[in-house]
Amino acid sequence: MAQPSPIPMAPAVIAQTRRKAMAGTRSWLVVTESGQRLEEVGKQSIMARTGLPARDLRVLDPLLSYPSTILGRERAIVVNLEHVKAIITAKEVLMAKSTNPLVIEFVLDLQLRVAPRPERFEGTGAEAESNIDGDSNEAVSSGPKVLPFEFRALEACIESACKCLESETHTLEQEAYPALDELSSKVSNLNLDRVRQIKNRLVSISGRVQKVRDEFEHLLDDDNDMAGMYLTEKLRRHSSDQMSSDEDAENTSVQDEDGRVEDSHRASSVSDGFKPDIQELEMLLEAYFAQIEGILRRLSDMNDYVGDTEDCINIMLDEKQNQLLQMGVMFSIANMILSAGIVVVGWFGMNIAIPLFDGKPIQFWQTALGTAGGCVAIYVLSISWWANKYK
Repeated sequence: MAQPSPIPMAPAVIAQTRRKAMAGTRSWLVVTESGQRLEEVGKQSIMARTGLPARDLRVLDPLLSYPSTILGRERAIVVNLEHVKAIITAKEVLMAKSTNPLVIEFVLDLQLRVAPRPERFEGTGAEAESNIDGDSNEAVSSGPKVLPFEFRALEACIESACKCLESETHTLEQEAYPALDELSSKVSNLNLDRVRQIKNRLVSISGRVQKVRDEFEHLLDDDNDMAGMYLTEKLRRHSSDQMSSDEDAENTSVQDEDGRVEDSHRASSVSDGFKPDIQELEMLLEAYFAQIEGILRRLSDMNDYVGDTEDCINIMLDEKQNQLLQMGVMFSIANMILSAGIVVVGWFGMNIAIPLFDGKPIQFWQTALGTAGGCVAIYVLSISWWANKYK
C-alpha cells in the first residue's frame, strides 16, 4: 500500500522559518506602560537595543541553569529570579514568550504595576482647583512618590519570585509537619520514604531562597550597583547632557578664550559619575529582603524539626536494639542453664547402679523436680545479678 505523501508547506512559511533560523530570532513579550505586544527579535537586535553583552543574555536562557541574580547594567537591568527572566529598561520590559502559568500571572501583575497612574492633589473641590489654577507653580501630591518605571517593574519581578517561594514553603510546611509527626508515632518504610522526599525538597527550596537572599544582601551592601539601576535618571541626565553639548557647540564660534576654558571645565564636570539618592531602591530591597529572611527562617525551623524527628527516631531505634540485646542475653543465660540440666539428666541416664535408683518412683520425681527447680533458681539468680550490675 502506497504511503500518503506529506503535505507540502507554503513557500512563504518555509522562507520565514529559514529567515528566523538564520537570524536566531525568537518571540519576545514587550511590556510597556501602554500595554504588551509580541515581537520577533534576534539576539543581536536585543543586544543593540539594551546594550547588554551576550553573556548576560545567556543568563535568561531557559535551557541553561543559572542561579538567581540581578544584574545592573548601563542601560538595562537583567533579572533572573525563579520563573522570572526579564530585561528591564527605562521604558519597557522584555521577556521570552512562555506558556508557564506563573509567567502569565506575573505578566498580568506587571502590566498593572507599570501602568501610568493619574496624579492626585491634596484637598477637594475648590482647594484642588486653587492648587492647580493659582499662582503656585508646585502641586503637592497626596499619595506617595511614584517610583520610576524600572523600579516598578523590578518590584513586580521580585514580588512574583517571593510569592512563588512563599507558596512552595507553605505547601511544604503543610506536608512536612503531619508526615514527621506520623513518623514519630509509627516508623515504617512508607513514612520514611515520605520524609526522605520532603527533606530533599526542603534542601532544594532552602538553597534557592538562600541564593535570592544573598543576591539582595549583595545589592544592599554595594551602593554603586544600586546607583547603576537608576535607568530613568541616567536617561534624563544623558538627554540634558546632549542638549547642553549641542548648545555649547552652537556657542563655540562666539565665545572667547575665557569662555572656552569655562566650557571645558563644564564638560569635565558633566563627565563625572553621578550619584543618585538610592534611598528609594534601598527601601524597596530591604522590604523584600525581610520577607526572604522570614521565609528562610521558616525553612530553618522546618529543618530543625526534621533533625529533631531524626534524633527521636534514632533514640527509638536504639531502645529497640537494646531490648533485643536484653532478650538475647536472657536467652543465652537460659540456654546455658538448660545445658546444665541436660548434663544432670545425662548423668542419670548412664547404665550405672547407684543407691538413688532402688526402684521407688518417689526418688525419680524428687530428682527430676530438684533438677528443674535448681535450673530455675540459678536462672533467676543470674538474671537478678545481671540486672543489678547493669542497671
